[in-house]
Amino acid sequence: MRLARALLISLFFVLAVACYGFAQSSDELLIDDFEGPISSGPDGTVDCGAGSPSSVSVEAAKDIKYHGEQSLKINFDAQSGGYIWVSRGYGLDVKGAEAWLVAPKDIDFGKFNAVSFWVYGTNTNTPVALDLVDSGFEYWRYMFTDDFNGWKEFLVPFSDFFPRGDWQPEKSDKNGELNMPINIFQFEPRPVGKGSIYIDYVRLVNKKG
Repeated sequence: MRLARALLISLFFVLAVACYGFAQSSDELLIDDFEGPISSGPDGTVDCGAGSPSSVSVEAAKDIKYHGEQSLKINFDAQSGGYIWVSRGYGLDVKGAEAWLVAPKDIDFGKFNAVSFWVYGTNTNTPVALDLVDSGFEYWRYMFTDDFNGWKEFLVPFSDFFPRGDWQPEKSDKNGELNMPINIFQFEPRPVGKGSIYIDYVRLVNKKG
């Protein structure tokens, strides 16, 4: 009898932990943690580039990572008059950048209201933009500054993004609405700044409150 009771208690505990883990995971969805090869160029896994006089390169960083075996290291020189982009997602020129863990078409975006990402700052004091590209090819922007050292999480509600006013692609619908699904995220160190930042553990989140 005691053995049966102990087994029932153990089973209840296991089920409770499993249900808690499921509840936790239902509030967030990991879409990219930059595992696997990291490379640029037409056959790469990251769509990135720069307009002169700025420059950028990407690589996998195994020594500095927040989650998994590596992070995305962005080496940048953001100069006045230039621009930079570092993108992963769907509908880009570099098809190898379609490396999300879940494709946008398979995500129920109605379950989420924010995006979370981790940045390892090196205190370059460089402004950095995160752009989201919606289903109408409209670019939505959030700004932060690399004014810290070490890992820091940014948990950003979709409502904190604003349409880019400096540039939109010709095919953008420019309707001023963040239309789901989101297909691309893009980081852009902004002038003027030089150094490296590391990105890891990009998630969609249901932010409470």
